[in-house]
Amino acid sequence: MTLPRFILALWCAICASVATAHEFWIEPQAYQVSSAGKIVADLKNGQEFVGTSLSYFPRNFTRFDVVVGDTVRPVEGRMGDRPALDVPAPLDGLAVVVHETTPSFVTYKEWAKFQKFADHKDFANIKARHAENGFPEPPFKERYTRHAKALVGVGEALGMDRALGLKTEFVAITNPYADDFDGAMQVQVLYQGDPRADAQVEVFARAPDETVAITLHRTDEAGIARIPVSPGYDYLFDAVVIAPISDSEEAVWDTFWAALTFGVPAP
Repeated sequence: MTLPRFILALWCAICASVATAHEFWIEPQAYQVSSAGKIVADLKNGQEFVGTSLSYFPRNFTRFDVVVGDTVRPVEGRMGDRPALDVPAPLDGLAVVVHETTPSFVTYKEWAKFQKFADHKDFANIKARHAENGFPEPPFKERYTRHAKALVGVGEALGMDRALGLKTEFVAITNPYADDFDGAMQVQVLYQGDPRADAQVEVFARAPDETVAITLHRTDEAGIARIPVSPGYDYLFDAVVIAPISDSEEAVWDTFWAALTFGVPAP
């Protein structure tokens, strides 16, 4: 194989892996930085907390901010930057990196693949809902967007997360960098600003040796999940909403992915 063809094949393989990958998340190079330090993070797309780093392309997102308290600073990068985020730490406190993507589309050519995805994300009744909405048999399209947050402790890392108006989002009720953190991460899952009761939360826990354990949890009637976490581990929380589309003739389902990443300080 000639070099140009090899490069083309490699690029196609990378694109295919990104297109078929599941989770999207923000992965800081360090979850705790000094007051005079920098927040550097990759946008990641992959599976089981292992993925490909994506570059800074404004056409791919509708929002990219660093929030500390009431201070919101849009991320301004250069086209193609990777890592996509590389900025001075804005203020002392708990910094929340926020990223929402523009819509993408996927075509399902067979029902079993969509059913498998829906089952995994806890929407086992999707076939009945599909029929009730009068949606067509495959092939049909799904539109999806990603709504990610990451918690970075700057300096003493004081402060709390809050609802930031994402389509769907995790709100961290506890601060994992606080001195009084008790090892249980409490999060509330929101969709269109409202709590999601009895929603599935998929947790990816990455140990210091890079192994990843996956567990499933559920929110209570207030949309809150209390999840035990371990010192020295990095975490990705994932929750998905599948909703019928009413504003597009191109696709029939909307999928909204909420993600939250943070690290638990080692003792």
